[in-house]
Formats: sequence, structure tokens, C-alpha cells
Amino acid sequence: MDPDEIKDNIPFTSPVKPVELTLDSEFQFNCHKGVACFNACCKNIDITLTPYDILRLKQQLGMDSKEFVARHTLPFEMDFHGMPGLKMVTKFNTTECTFLTEEGCGVYEDRPAACRYYTLGSMGVRKKGCVEIEDIYFVVKEDHCLGHQEPNKQTVGEYRNNQGIDKYDAMNRAWRDLIIKKRSSGPTIGKPSERSLQLFDMCSYDMDSFREFIRSKGFRGVFDLNQEDMRVLLGDEERLLQFSFRFLKQVLFGEYSIPIKEGAREQRIEQRKAVWAKRREEEVHKC
Repeated sequence: MDPDEIKDNIPFTSPVKPVELTLDSEFQFNCHKGVACFNACCKNIDITLTPYDILRLKQQLGMDSKEFVARHTLPFEMDFHGMPGLKMVTKFNTTECTFLTEEGCGVYEDRPAACRYYTLGSMGVRKKGCVEIEDIYFVVKEDHCLGHQEPNKQTVGEYRNNQGIDKYDAMNRAWRDLIIKKRSSGPTIGKPSERSLQLFDMCSYDMDSFREFIRSKGFRGVFDLNQEDMRVLLGDEERLLQFSFRFLKQVLFGEYSIPIKEGAREQRIEQRKAVWAKRREEEVHKC
């Protein structure tokens, strides 16, 4: 079947225009209060939140991680193995963003990456035979959006800069790469354990708990961090978030970047043996 036949047989019109763009590609779009559809996109949302989205929003709102997640997110599974994800909650019985006000976005300075990207789409792709993950971009044109009729042309790079996307992508890149690696590995790595899913959830969405975790005796007994590194991590949530991704890579994929104390592995193995021996003994006595 040739491309024209395929196009004629597609049963719906997609808002995604299948043209791959680079940072230097130019497109036409502008959004401002004078556009008749202003805020229409905020009244029909389906926003997946990234770890850095949550960090910025919970800081602006003066909440800890657990309170923000409880009040402003809904959980979902990102893949068939149950990798935990979070979506932005909407106003009761609507599809409208909970932060939308009559004046516009109530958290504009700290709005999520998905809001900053609109009307661009972005994907991280690992092409066949390549190790590095490549970013590709494309335009998303929804029927209600009149911003594409505005006489304003800009490159993808200029749009990203104007929207403050670079910082968000830099902060989320290691997390995105983790997810892509997990998906591209497929059945070769199997289903993550319940403990791994819990660690992924904490390291992605709960910096307050992760901060306490690296303070714990168990963590400090295994990982060899000096006092200055620990001081920086405990005092800077952005660095703590990046460290949490390094920790996930080490735990989930064996990509070691955090030094381990000499003999710590062997000690943990012996401790686990003792725990399992005690459990077996208790089971025997129950019988």
C-alpha cells in the first residue's frame, strides 16, 4: 500500500502532524490573552507529571511531596509492569486544570513541562544501532487552537528558550532515559520487584522521603558519601533529585556511579541470610 492509500484509510484526524523537526526548524504559533481560544487547552487536560514538575509545584505551593501528590495528582501505571506514574488532577467533575483561574494559569512560573511544550510534541528515541537517545520534535495542532493562525514564526529552539523548557528537560532527562531503557529492554529484564517499584515511586515523586532515606543508617552503611556531598544533597532538592536518578540506575540496571563501602555487599548478604533463616525457623515452629 502506498503512502496516499494509507493516508486515505486512516479513520480519524490526528492533532499530531507527522513532520520531524529539529531545533532550527521554523513553525508558526503564538498564544496570548488576545487569542479567542485562550485557556481552552487548560480546560481539557491529560497531563503526565514529571519529577521536576512535582518538585517545582510543591515548592511554589509550600507543600511537602506527600501533600502535593495527595491533593493534586492521580496515580496511573506507565506500562504493563505497573511502573508508577502521576497525572495532574482536574477540578471536580470536569477536565479543567485545578490551577486554572479567570486570569489564566495560577502556577504559571512553575507550570509543568507539558504545558511549556504546548503546541510542540517531543519524544526521546533510541534509533536502531545507536546507544544515545535522540530528541525529536513535531507540531501538535488541535482543532480548537487558533494560535497557529497568529502571524508569528519562530524556531523550535527559540520556542523552547522562550518557554523555559531547557531547564525542565535537563532536570528530567535522566528519569526519561530510565523509562526508555526499561521499555526498550522489554522482557529481558523481567517485571521489577515490588521493592523496585516502591523505590522508583519514592525517587521520582517524593524527595522528602528520599532525603530521609539517604540519612538512614541502612543507606549510610552501604554507600560511601563524604560529609560535604551529603550536606549538598540534603540542602539542595534539585541536586537531590538528580542523585535519586543515579541511585535508581544503580539499583535497577547496575550502572554504578555511587561508591559503595568496602565489604558492605558481603555484610548485607550475611544480614539477609540471617533474616531468611529466622523466617524459616518461625515457619517451622508455626507448623
